Amino acid sequence: MSRINTNVVSLTAQRVLAGNNQNLNTALERLSTGLQINRGKDDPAGLIASENLRAEITAQEAAIANSERADQVVNIAEGGLQEISGLLTELQGLLTSSASTAGLSDEEKEANQLQIDSILQTIDRISGATSFQGLKLLNGNFDYQTNSVDSSVKDFRVNGAKFQGTSLEVDAAITQSAQQAGLFLELGAGATGTNGAINLGSGQTLTMEVGGALGSRELSFSSGQTLGEIVNAINTFKDVTGVEATVSGTGIRIFSTEYGSRELTAVKIVDDGDIADNGSGNTLGIYQFDAQDFNAAQGTAEAALSAATNGVRDIGQNIGGSINGVQATGNGRTMSINTDFLDVEFTLSAGTAQTLGNVDAFTITGGGADFQLAGKVDIAGKVSLGISDVSARKLGRSDLGFLNDLASGKDFNVVDGDSSDLATAQRIVSESIKQVSATRGRLGAFQKNVIGATIRSLGISVENSQAAESVIRDTDFASETAQLTRNQILVNASTNTLALANQQPQSVLSLLG
Repeated sequence: MSRINTNVVSLTAQRVLAGNNQNLNTALERLSTGLQINRGKDDPAGLIASENLRAEITAQEAAIANSERADQVVNIAEGGLQEISGLLTELQGLLTSSASTAGLSDEEKEANQLQIDSILQTIDRISGATSFQGLKLLNGNFDYQTNSVDSSVKDFRVNGAKFQGTSLEVDAAITQSAQQAGLFLELGAGATGTNGAINLGSGQTLTMEVGGALGSRELSFSSGQTLGEIVNAINTFKDVTGVEATVSGTGIRIFSTEYGSRELTAVKIVDDGDIADNGSGNTLGIYQFDAQDFNAAQGTAEAALSAATNGVRDIGQNIGGSINGVQATGNGRTMSINTDFLDVEFTLSAGTAQTLGNVDAFTITGGGADFQLAGKVDIAGKVSLGISDVSARKLGRSDLGFLNDLASGKDFNVVDGDSSDLATAQRIVSESIKQVSATRGRLGAFQKNVIGATIRSLGISVENSQAAESVIRDTDFASETAQLTRNQILVNASTNTLALANQQPQSVLSLLG
């Protein structure tokens, strides 16, 4: 057939040419932008996946920046703590130097005290001056705020806490009591109390070795010496042995100065001195204390005095239980847990630590330094870190004293203090060194194991997410250039075909001839 009003072949050629031009334009657009998805119609599902991945990548990159910022903050805090640690070490040396009574003039002691005062002032200044963009780091600004502290809680520290809401209660369940190491020495005194005297054979001496976690001493006593005198002799060496004694009925209680499984009390009878029972009615010997009552000796002696040549010893016991449902680690009277959501430790009074039951320790109401180290903002992606106040009035322990007690005019200054005061002062400094070192170690672990691992993990996640997003959205140039060449050929072919189709109706003119 030959028609001129409707050229079907031309229309077909036009349609194919338009499609080929569209494909060519798409290929050119993808190659020029580098993206195979430039608008929703290119791939609706791919666009959704790609945008979600882009959002995750952006959040993860921000979390990496947060981690790097956290590392910088901790570096500055570590620098301040390192200087304080050096000052405390120097302070320890000054106390040792000042402990000599011979060969040390009053002027030298006063000079040492001036140095101590200067060190304490410098510690306070570093505590108040160490900052990041104006935020104080070591003055308690990032310590946790607490209230409702139970009277049985003597010392506590919150190293980390994450919680939703306005507060978090810290409760403890004590299932194992803290105990001192202790023994009861029945000496058969003729009279009870401190004036009760031991009864030995003629010309004999009672020789015993008393020891503890710190060391031991051998002591000798003669007939007629009182229980009070024996106790005084044992207590003279308590800083050396780690044990002390009190009179109890017709004997003496010998027990460790501290609580816990690291403590021990040991008594060895070197020579019983032919000691005789002078009216006590009990077997003369060494007794363990009742497991449930440290004030009551067991009914049967572990060893008679004449048979205790190998000695008898007792080990203390750590407190046991849980904190907020998590099994706690006990050390003497101190309980602690360290989890992702709560890192606390506290020391209980002797009475409470020895009583099974529940303790409402304290309530955390806020504070701490929060770092968002994950792309998703929720409690699981947040790391909370507490940095306590390291000023002189805060370093130390309530039962010993605090660092500022070493200042001029205070209880443990080196000018007016005696040897026992200096010994206590040195224990305060040692405790302060432990506290600062523990804080430095905790911050170092945070940098190495939390920040470092987070940055590496997020870096890998960003890399993989970008790779996934690239597969979905980026142009495959090898494939797209092949499509471009194909589309260019098809457009040329379609154009030529359209020209031929448009010439076909002219053949009708030959019929009109």
